[in-house]
Amino acid sequence: MSFSIIGTGSGFPERVVTNDDLAQLLDTSDEWIRPRTGIRERRVATKETVLDLALAAARNALDSSGIGPEELDCILCATLRGDYFTPSLACLLQGALGADCPAFDINGACSGFLYALDVADCYFARGKAQKIMVVAAEMMSKLVDWKDRSTCVLFGDGAGAVVLGPGNDLLSIKVTAKGGAELLRAPNVHGNSPFDETEELPCVVYMNGQEVYKFAVSSMQRDVQEVVQQAGLTLEDVNYILPHQANIRIIDAAAHKLKMPRERILTNIDRHGNTSGAGIPALLDECARAGTFHRGDILVMSSFGSGLTTGACVLRWSGAGKEQKE
Repeated sequence: MSFSIIGTGSGFPERVVTNDDLAQLLDTSDEWIRPRTGIRERRVATKETVLDLALAAARNALDSSGIGPEELDCILCATLRGDYFTPSLACLLQGALGADCPAFDINGACSGFLYALDVADCYFARGKAQKIMVVAAEMMSKLVDWKDRSTCVLFGDGAGAVVLGPGNDLLSIKVTAKGGAELLRAPNVHGNSPFDETEELPCVVYMNGQEVYKFAVSSMQRDVQEVVQQAGLTLEDVNYILPHQANIRIIDAAAHKLKMPRERILTNIDRHGNTSGAGIPALLDECARAGTFHRGDILVMSSFGSGLTTGACVLRWSGAGKEQKE
């Protein structure tokens, strides 16, 4: 017994920031950003909190699933940072929803949603849960250096959520980690301990873009091939791949290496940018509500991120959400 997705949801800030808007702040332009990233706009929080985005996604997912928060047995939040170090985002979300269940955060960076699905699978395998909510919520606008055009143009804010119930739709899953902070990191706040002699680093995202690109393309190719094989399938059996929405060049390069038709690889990076771990579940929700998936479709999700982490899984689509195709 694994799980089935019985509801999906997403939530975004109201403010849309276009590439032309960024050109008013930085030495950049739409002509520079779009060919390199595939992004033309992103959502950026103004008055919203991380909890606001998570709550919107969670409520939409509950509405899609047709269950109430009191039926949840566990809430897992994948996030780099909530509004507080403690309490966790998951605990705040549990209280805001009016749920009565364990709740905790997972930091797998951009692979956090896949890590959380893996944890949820363990709950179902042990018979400890009947309904689990997984929410990935990120506010990257609070983590990037808005003077660094090589990174700040990439990211957006958002949240995606799924409600899981018992089922057999998870066909395979893998998560990996290759520990190190050399290529991609966001240092924590330093505090003001009078005894602290460590170096204080800027609390903003640093990324070695060229090396991350190589890691991302190779790991996506490897992970997708492995989870498809573990599921007893071939790439020809896959209807859609939902990749981490990091950079269109990474997605295109991975698609080329996998020899997958580009129309079978789904994206919304042009409108949302890189929302870290929230990208895949938000894309899943968008496609579910648009009726993109048919019942029985085989979906592959693949992500990579700081850590360095990766995650990938194969799912059978059984009809979550209100708009479905048979």
